[in-house]
This record gives sequence, structure tokens and C-alpha cells, in this order.
Amino acid sequence: MTQHRDETAGRRSDVAELHLASEEPEPLLRGGALAHDSLTDDADPEVLPVDRNQAILRAAKRTGALLKQTGHPFALAGSVAVYAHGGAQNLQHDVDFCIRPEDAEAVAEALRAAGLPVRRPPEDWLLKATCLGQQVDLIFELAHQPVTTELLGRAQNLSVDSVHMPVLAPTDLMRSLMAAFSEHHCDFGAVLPIARTLREKIDWADVRRTCAGSPMPDAFLYFLERLDVIPPQQPRQEASR
Repeated sequence: MTQHRDETAGRRSDVAELHLASEEPEPLLRGGALAHDSLTDDADPEVLPVDRNQAILRAAKRTGALLKQTGHPFALAGSVAVYAHGGAQNLQHDVDFCIRPEDAEAVAEALRAAGLPVRRPPEDWLLKATCLGQQVDLIFELAHQPVTTELLGRAQNLSVDSVHMPVLAPTDLMRSLMAAFSEHHCDFGAVLPIARTLREKIDWADVRRTCAGSPMPDAFLYFLERLDVIPPQQPRQEASR
């Protein structure tokens, strides 16, 4: 969802002091033995929760706790953000966080110091980390626009399965999902349940204003109107009375 820049951020001298609060160990389903989570890519997959949703949530909580300690602004995005706003626990294949482009290298350095593998993929709009065996995307360009301080400032501090962290605001979340529609990627079916769940929390007038004129977002808005998810847009003459 984002794009990355050259390495310009300085190293932070305090990143080695990052640590996680201890958590209660998860019982394994085989033999009743107890096992502790690892922050690294080397964790035995058998110690991860059997349920994939729970595995993704645990990775989101761990990474979010570390990001809070860096002092850099960030916000949870993607399917875990939808869950934090009250959506169903039907999580996708990874965890998404938004960070500013200028913070990318410092954040990566902090996560590495805390034991998470971080790598630079071929895509130039994000970094990828691994936490508890799950992929974590550190996105610094959202919907073809750099992540800004203003965007992160609108994030809401919510509980993500008992861990509080900034979560992308519903309107920004929906805008980013719709702006990602293109002729090559236009899965209305994946975004429809999110629109249904968050419709009362989204400023649809703002979404219309910022997405106006783009064929795929316009088609999705029409689709939502026909399904009675959102009210139809008033004609301009009528709206101006």
C-alpha cells in the first residue's frame, strides 16, 4: 500500500533499550506443554496459536508495543484496524502499520534492535518485518500518497485485543482502500463488508469529495448506494437549496 524512499533517517541511540512487557505464556495443544513467544523469524511454528486470526492479532500487539516505544508516530491499518473499529475477526494474511517516510529507517533500526527481522522488498513503498512468524508491513505511502503527520494525527487510540495503540481513522481507512482500486486490482467484494461494518463511522461526504472523478471508487460508491449501504448522493441543484 505504500512506497519507500532512500535511507535518510538517523539512527537512534536508545533503540537497544526497547523491550516488551512479559505476557502469560500460551498453552500448546499438543501434550499440554507451555511455550513462550519469540520475536524472531526463528520461532517454532508449533508455539504459535493454532487459529490464524489469533496469530495475526498477537503479532499486531507485539509490533504495536514496540512501535510505541520508538516515539515515532504510527497507526495500525488494514484488516486488524477494521477489527479494532468493531469489525469481524476475519483477518487477512498480514499486519499493516502506517509510518512516515522520514521515520522508516529509524523505525526499522528500532525493530531490528528489539529482535525483529526487517527487510526492504522490491516494492519501494514499504518495509517488511516478521513478528511471531507473521508478516508485518510498515507502509509509508498509502494509496499513492506519502503517509503524513496529519494522517497519523487523525488516528484513534483503540484497544487491539487489550493493547492500546493508534488506529487509522475509519474515513482514512476507507479512503485508502478505495483509492487502491485500479483496472488491475478492483475487489469490491473484499471492501464491501468493511463498508457495511464501518458505514456509520465514515464521513462519506469526505470520501466522495476526495475520490470524486476516479472511475473505480465512483463505481464502488454507486454499488454501495444500490445495496442501501449508504444513501444516494443528492443532485447538486437539490443539495444547494
